[in-house]
Parts: sequence; structure tokens; C-alpha cells
Amino acid sequence: MTREEKAVIIDELSQKFSNTPYFYITSAAGMSVSEVNVLRGLCFERGIEYRVVKNTLIKKALETLDTDYSSFDTVLKGFSGVMFHPESGKVPAQLIKEFKKKAGSDKLKFKGASVDSSLFVGESQLDVLIALKSKQEMVGEIIGLLQSPAKNVIGALQSGGNKLAGILKTLSEKED
Repeated sequence: MTREEKAVIIDELSQKFSNTPYFYITSAAGMSVSEVNVLRGLCFERGIEYRVVKNTLIKKALETLDTDYSSFDTVLKGFSGVMFHPESGKVPAQLIKEFKKKAGSDKLKFKGASVDSSLFVGESQLDVLIALKSKQEMVGEIIGLLQSPAKNVIGALQSGGNKLAGILKTLSEKED
């Protein structure tokens, strides 16, 4: 690969890293061609872009960004693939876990991830990433929490009004 070709790949990766808030670095070392094809098919079905890139090119592309990705230096060894998802930091984690369960835990290894510029390094972080809530889920929960007190007040006023009317009716009947 010539210097110009490497520069083009680094530029493409830099743009992809800066424009995509969710990316994962994995290792597919030891996987057969058919297993990698299955992985690529699963990625395509879920809207994940999967690219295999040399570690040095990934590192150089990350160095061009404003965020400090130096903690990824330890994971950028061996065979590396990058998964990009434009909308969710959870989808690639779920795919990795599902693929590991089907194909065997030694087939696809999770190295690290960047989710909205927060870095997660190591296999132990995979469950944490699966538990992350998407932006839409968080907005839904906040709306639900904000609506809850209003619904409670309205319910109390409505039930209180019925009680008050009942008490007034009972008192008016007693005076007769």
C-alpha cells in the first residue's frame, strides 16, 4: 500500500470517527472466511458498517481528532475491525454478544468502544454497553417522569372533588 493510499484511508477513517458518535473496535482473529461473512451479514442487517483496518491507520486517524483516544493504544494490536453505528451505542454491543454466543466466545473479541466520546476498553465493558439506554429511551423516560406528577395531581383533584361532593350531599341530607 502506497503512502497516498494510506493517507486516503486515514482521512476517510478520521471523517468517519468524527461523524459517527458510536464505534467499536473488535478482533476477529481466528475466524474463518465464512464466519466473517456471517458477521458482515449480521452487521448489514442491523445497520452497522464493519471495516477491517490496520491498527496503525486506526491509531493515526484517531490522533487527528480532538478527543484523547490514547487508552485505545493497548487494544490496537493484532487483527482489528471497526464497527460504526450512526444511531445507537447499544446495537453493536448486542450483536457482538449474540455472535459470541452462537459462534463461540473465542471467535469475536471486543477490544474497545467510543460512545459519544466516552471510552470503554476491555471485554468486561460489553455488558455495560448493552445496558446503556439510547437517546430516544432516555427522552421517553424523562417525558414519563415529567407527566407522572401532573397525572397524580389531576387524579387527586378528580377523586377529591368526588369525595367533597359526597360529603356535602351527606351533610345536606342530614340537616333535613
